[in-house]
This record gives sequence, structure tokens and C-alpha cells, in this order.
Amino acid sequence: MDGGPNAAQVEFWNEAGGRAWAKSHEALEQQILTLGEVAITALAPMPGERVLDIGCGAGATSLALAEAVGPAGRVVGVDVSRPLLAIAERRGAAVPNLRFVEADAQTHGFDHGGFDAAFSRFGVMFFADPVAALANIRVALRPGGRLAFVCWRGLPENGWMHVPLAAAMPLLPPMPAPDPEAPGPFAFANCGRVEAILGAAGFQEVAIRPHDSEIGGNDLATTMALLLKVGPIGAVLREAPELAPKVEEAVADALAPYVRNNEIWLPGAVWIVTARA
Repeated sequence: MDGGPNAAQVEFWNEAGGRAWAKSHEALEQQILTLGEVAITALAPMPGERVLDIGCGAGATSLALAEAVGPAGRVVGVDVSRPLLAIAERRGAAVPNLRFVEADAQTHGFDHGGFDAAFSRFGVMFFADPVAALANIRVALRPGGRLAFVCWRGLPENGWMHVPLAAAMPLLPPMPAPDPEAPGPFAFANCGRVEAILGAAGFQEVAIRPHDSEIGGNDLATTMALLLKVGPIGAVLREAPELAPKVEEAVADALAPYVRNNEIWLPGAVWIVTARA
């Protein structure tokens, strides 16, 4: 697909980053399963509704939404990542009210008013122009149509990334300070910014509430494999694999206090956001 304004994200999610996520999608989905469920509850999909799933990834939320709207409804999952969509299409092949589209939701020509609701589990923080993207999603909704999504709060509140990253940082090359508003997992950490984006995109009745929950559920080996392949640590180690042994030791030590019943559970902090077109 043409990269367009989100060319860097399209490249990332179709190359090394997307392939790493695809290989680990089951373990990654286990970590954030309950957060997606909370956001789906906030959306409250009803039988017969048409729902758009933004940044659907490997399709887990699309499948849950398709079950919620039933055979009279329909769900369309949209993502830029061909590696993840390939998994989603296999998983949804036998679900008649579900289809997937490889497209950038910021620029895709959705049917105006074609959906009753739009949803996203951690898929709306990666747009180069979030106002334009959310405005395009709003156009896809009928008047009064609902939007619900879950996005991360700040890095310090999210132990699932902060704890291993703090342990690894002394062993990694210096990293530039991130732009807090650049596309990425924590781009919507500021709830005031989120409210302003949605307002500028034409949404009304915006509601943003915090939700805190331990996330994880994978054993230590699986969690370590994720951290060394996905996210900022994984990105560095793909370029400097010789650092992996020392980083692995430091991260494993940092995670030790978070083991419960042979599973790793770390703090997660998100916003649950709802609005109407």
C-alpha cells in the first residue's frame, strides 16, 4: 500500500516491527486482553450494528465485536500491517459477518455514515495527524454514532514497559528523548490533548476516564521473549544483538518481584475514551 502521511508507521508495521508482533501475537494479546474487554464494554456493541475496528492487528478484537453484533451485524477490521492482517484473515475466515481491509484509517475513503460505531484497542496513537485521522473515522460513522477506544497513559504509570526499560537502559546505547506527541504508544498519554483532538475532529460528548489494571499473564520465559523482541528494547537489540545476554539478565532480575503463580503481572494504566459523532 502507498505509505502516504503515515509512511514511517506503514513501513514499521510491515517490516521488522510488524513481523515481531505477528510472531508473538498470542502472548501480546494475552497481556492486553482485559483492557480490550473493558473498552468493548464501554462501546456496548448491540446485535445488528455495523462496527469499524481501527488498528485491528491480528483480529482478536474484531472477532469479539463480530460475536457481539451477531449475524445481523457486521464488523470491518482495518490495519496497515500485512503480517498481522494475514493472521486476522485466517482467524476470521469462517466468520461471515467479519472482513478485514488493509488500509490507513487516516486517509481511507470510508463510506460516509457506513458504521454505527468505531472501536480501537491501542490503534489510534500512531497517526501523523490524529485530528485528520479521527475526523476521517467520524465521517465513517452515522450521525450519533459511537466511538470507544483504549489508549495508554504515561510511561511512568505503566510498569509493563517502565520496569524492564529502566533495568535495560544503563546497558543500552543512549536514546534520544522521545517527543511526547509523536506517533507511538504513549502519544495519547495527555488526556487534555486527547479531548482537544476529538473536539477538533468533530466529536461530541467526549468522556475520558482512567482505568488501572495489572496486565500480563505470561510466564517469565514468554515475557522475556516479548521484551527482547518487541518495543524499544527489541528495537535496540535487533541492531545490537551482542547486548542481549546482559540486558536479559538485568530485565529478568527487575521482573522477579512481579512473579505470581509463575506468571508476570505488571501495572497497566490506560484511558477509556468514548465520544459521539
